[in-house]
Amino acid sequence: MFNTRTRIRFHDCDPAGILFFGRVYELCHFAYEEMIAGFDLNENYWDNEEYIVPIIRSEAHYHLPMKHGEEISISIAVKTLKASSFELEYLLTNADNAECVQVNTVHVFVDKSSWKKKAMSKEIFEGLKNHLA
Repeated sequence: MFNTRTRIRFHDCDPAGILFFGRVYELCHFAYEEMIAGFDLNENYWDNEEYIVPIIRSEAHYHLPMKHGEEISISIAVKTLKASSFELEYLLTNADNAECVQVNTVHVFVDKSSWKKKAMSKEIFEGLKNHLA
């Protein structure tokens, strides 16, 4: 499992000072980028000539509001790992370790030329494998 922390910023909140619901995906992507950076890849995961890794499914379950100034912990677990796809589960918790939001995303490797599924590199597979739930 991968873990990181962030603080809820004012510009991410609605007029009531609560995190705007859509911003949770930005927080999750921040954590996803941090996790991938830890893989120490020889290739550029984000700007690669051969593949892209779009999200093909996502869902979020909101349990508690996240308010301006709160420090939030974001943990990522790889729920499923296949040759060309993976599912991530994000848990966002507050300072009391209470679950605020759970997000699940499914990602698939796609060849940039043919737009067909493509197997991920061994490096990426091993990096994700290290975070299997």
